[in-house]
Formats: sequence, structure tokens, C-alpha cells
Amino acid sequence: MVTARQLPGGDDTIVALATATGRGAIAVIRLSGARAISIARALGAYAGVSDPHPRRATRVALRHPNGEPLDDALITWFAAPRSYTGDDVVEISTHGGHVVPALVLAACVAAGARPATPGEFTRRAVLNGRMDLVQAEAVADLIDARSTAMHRQALSQLDGGLSRRLLALRDEVIQLEALIAYDIDFPEEDDGPIAPARIQNAAESLRDALRALMNTAPRGAVLRDGVLVVIAGPPNAGKSSLFNALLGESRALVTPIAGTTRDAIEAVLDRAPLPLRFVDTAGLRDTDDAIERLGIEVSTRYLGQAQVVLACGASEADIEATRHVIATRTPGVIIPVRTKADLDASVPSGSVQRVSAETGQGLRDLLEAIDGAAASGAVMLSTGDDVLVTRERHRAGLAAAHDELTEFLLAWESGALPAPVAAVHLYAAREALSDLIGIVDTEDVLDRVFRDFCIGK
Repeated sequence: MVTARQLPGGDDTIVALATATGRGAIAVIRLSGARAISIARALGAYAGVSDPHPRRATRVALRHPNGEPLDDALITWFAAPRSYTGDDVVEISTHGGHVVPALVLAACVAAGARPATPGEFTRRAVLNGRMDLVQAEAVADLIDARSTAMHRQALSQLDGGLSRRLLALRDEVIQLEALIAYDIDFPEEDDGPIAPARIQNAAESLRDALRALMNTAPRGAVLRDGVLVVIAGPPNAGKSSLFNALLGESRALVTPIAGTTRDAIEAVLDRAPLPLRFVDTAGLRDTDDAIERLGIEVSTRYLGQAQVVLACGASEADIEATRHVIATRTPGVIIPVRTKADLDASVPSGSVQRVSAETGQGLRDLLEAIDGAAASGAVMLSTGDDVLVTRERHRAGLAAAHDELTEFLLAWESGALPAPVAAVHLYAAREALSDLIGIVDTEDVLDRVFRDFCIGK
């Protein structure tokens, strides 16, 4: 595997703002590369110090290489290879805001740094062996986490939980390849030195392990995005009011005018054991309004993906009408919800949840009902395994390895192919797993992983 410096631009020292832009107490500018220290010196750091201490914050009066004063800042050097990227890294902590960080960034560029591309710091960390691709994706997941459940999973992945599982599976493929190679090298022995059933059993066990890990993808998706809870019902049924009440803030426009919601509105409620992703949808009805029809089409798409659907209505008739409309449009668990309970003292029948967005009546019971529906529906709350697949790239790589193991078993059981030819499928399975972890240096894979990273990370 190549290192960062062997790639085009890998010898450059890169710079980026590592904190969010805008008004704030401090901002952090990060430099990485062989010239990080010399650029820091050009900005006035370590004046008269020939051998600065790594990992020690030093106060410095920053100035532009042309001598213009910039800020009173702190600067810290992380020496290679014990840094985030594996190269020399310098972090400059300045006052926050828009102007100061921008001026310091410009000064770094003037001193010889190049603006970093999205994810370039973490990409260098991968290429320099500081982490693998799965751990790099965990960094992005940690930044993007919208719930404590996803935060915990990202930390576990960053710690190498999924990486270790993938490496163990890859080692099993290599062991199987070794058995095949040994069998090929000793063809003169009866049935070979390795019993064919042993190879078959090992391949089946490995295929089952790949399938088991691949099957955690739905739970991983729920941790990333939340249990999809669609709020459905006719116009003016109190859906947007319920949406706002469940979230505890005004996210959807609430008016007495039917058909106000023209599109779907999403928000995540961080809740144990799993986050809930609520979607407020357009009212379900026949309409001549072209824009409203588009909103209803969006609602239908969400219904097709929902794990839980709240069938809302201000009356028993509305609820039944909603259930009838959505019954064939969703695979999710349907919970009937009687909205505006503060305006109606009648007792609903069956398992109807009675709520009031105005008074808060029934909201806690409804949330508990949603948790229960998620547990009994398509969302498994417990898999007995903390290692989960959280990205489509992971699932696709495991599926490719699983399919290659299946093809190998078909060839091995039937004897239709010589052992060296059948073993090609094992090689392909190993490469699929290697590609996942980043053992194989594939530029297009790296590009896909890092294109959505934020600049500065």
C-alpha cells in the first residue's frame, strides 16, 4: 500500500479550518505535512527555539509572512508519526469569528501551504496506516451522529470493532485458500491430504458468518438515520401539531387551512433504545392542486419505507379512512392515533392512542407505543452483537464476498471445476474484504469514502 507522500500532492503541506465557521470563542487551523513546522515559524511561532516540544501548547503573536500582525494565539506541534495524519501536524488555536481564521489561513497559504480538500487529513491518516477505511468512515459518522445510539456505534467502529471482525473473516478466507493450495500441491494422495468435507464445512461456516454480519445492515441503518415514523392522515387532522409536540419545538407550519403541508418534513428525536425519525407528510386526499399532488406522492414514497406509521385522525371515521388508504402502501406497523383529544371527550375504541398536541395528553404513551411497534416490527432492538454494518459500502462488500463463497461452494460440491479454478472465487472474496478495510489501495474507493467529508477533517 502506498503512503500519502507517494500520491500526487502527497508532499504538499495542507491547511484547513478544523472548526465551524462563524462567531465563536476559538477557531482551530490545522496544518499537516513535512513543512508544517517551517510554516509555523514563518508565522512567528517558535522564535529562537531550535527544538520545540511536541504536544505542548505555546503562546505566540501570529503574524503574516509580510510582518502584518494577525492574532494572539496558541500553537501545538504533533510530531510524525504520532499524529492524526502520521505526518507532522501543527494546530493553531486563534480567536473565533470570520476574519481572524480567514487571515491566518491566508497567511499559511502565503507561507507555502496548500488548502486541503474534503477529508484529506483523514485520507492521509489511512494511507499512513494510522487507521483503516472503516475507522475513517467512523470519524465521519461520529461527526454526523444525530443520536446517542449512533454516537456509541461510531465510537465502537472507530475503536476497530468492525475492522477486527472484517480482518478475522478475511483471515478465514486466507485459511481456506491455504487448505485448497495444500490440496492442489499433493494431488497424488487419495482424496488429497485435506478431506473435501472439511473444506466444504469451512466454506459454509464462513459464508454463514458473512451473511450474519451483512444482515446487521438494517439495524445499522436505523442507528444512522433513526426508526422511520411517518405521520399520515387527511388534511387538517393535526399531523403537524403532533409532529411539533413530539419533538418539543415548532418545526412544521401549523394552520387551520387544509393542505398546508405540501412536502415532507423530517426531524430526529434522540430516544433510547433507538432514535426516532419523524416525518410529517402531506394530507392524504384527492386534489386538483398540482403542487399538493406532488407532496402526496412524496408521502406515498415515505409510507413505502416506513417502519412505523401513525394513522392520524380527529375522529374514528378519519382514522379508519386513513388506515384503509395506507394499508396497502406501507410495510410498517400502523398505530391508530386520535388527535385533538382535548376537544373530544368520547372514548376511542380498541388500541387507538388518544393524544393532544395542545395539552400534551397521551404523548408519553404514544412514544412508548412507537417503541413497542419498532420492537415487534421490522426493527430488531437486539441482535446479540455490538458489531454492525452501518454503510451501504460495507453491505455491498460483504455481499460480494458472500456471493463469491456461494459460487465456490457450488463449484466445489459439484466438482464441475478443478480446484485451482474454483479457488479463484476465494481470491475474489478475499479482495472484496480487503477492499472494505483498505488493504488494497484503490483510488476510486478512497474517492468515494472521502468525497463527503468536511474540509479540515
